[in-house]
Amino acid sequence: MNDAIATDAPSLPASELALLETRFPARSVPVGNGAVVSVRERGAGPAVVCLHGIGSGAASWLNVALLLSHRARVIAWDAPGYGASTPLVPAAPSAPDYAQRLHAVLDALEVTSCVLVGHSLGALVAASAARKDSALASRIRRLVLISPAAGYGAPSRAQARARVRAERLATLDELGIAGMATRRSGRLVSDSASELARQWVRWNMARLNDGGLRQAVELLCNADLLADLPPAMPVRVACGSLDAVTTPEACTEVARRCGVPLEPIADAGHASYVEQPQAVAALLREVLAA
Repeated sequence: MNDAIATDAPSLPASELALLETRFPARSVPVGNGAVVSVRERGAGPAVVCLHGIGSGAASWLNVALLLSHRARVIAWDAPGYGASTPLVPAAPSAPDYAQRLHAVLDALEVTSCVLVGHSLGALVAASAARKDSALASRIRRLVLISPAAGYGAPSRAQARARVRAERLATLDELGIAGMATRRSGRLVSDSASELARQWVRWNMARLNDGGLRQAVELLCNADLLADLPPAMPVRVACGSLDAVTTPEACTEVARRCGVPLEPIADAGHASYVEQPQAVAALLREVLAA
């Protein structure tokens, strides 16, 4: 069972909540063995499957989905342990564990071909799914990595891995979910972000589940994005020009490993698709047209 969502979670304007629930509602999709994955879906046409980062959820893709729904079937999941999605069984799951759950939900939704979009931590799952030896690779037409997290699983990052794990879990123990949303969510957007974008990132972060977040910290610490690159299909790599979390400098190395240029998303911080959904939707329209 997922942990309860904090009762003192920051709120969104009623109009935004109504838009979310009427035009991008959540539903639980059974994926076998009693597990479910919560997804939000809008539109028809070629599938665009969106994977959120460590401090977010499926609802964060609302505006991108609205902008693309006239030409694509936009599907966003709540990762295992997020929202109403069943956590994975291992206490410290790996990127392939998450990719296997992704495979199960795509089977359940009858998605045989898609553009796969991974933001931040979601990029670790997307890259694992897009490996040449992955059972999902043949279903992925294009891969899009937005502000990808590199992970700390490389042997050379052992000291950083231990530090990050300790710091992340200590912050969670000290602040709790609601406290993290209040004090840490502002780092995900640029200084010029609108108040509504700030409300969205706070709201999404406040709805995290403690257990799912702890599993995601393990994913972050144990995965190695660069070891999964280049993918088995064409890829685009983008990053908010003002991203202070996965900086343009760090993302440039990811793009280099993929053999493509890094594409900046102007006037955007880490949560670029929340802060600048029009720019991200334009990028995805280009990918769909390719």
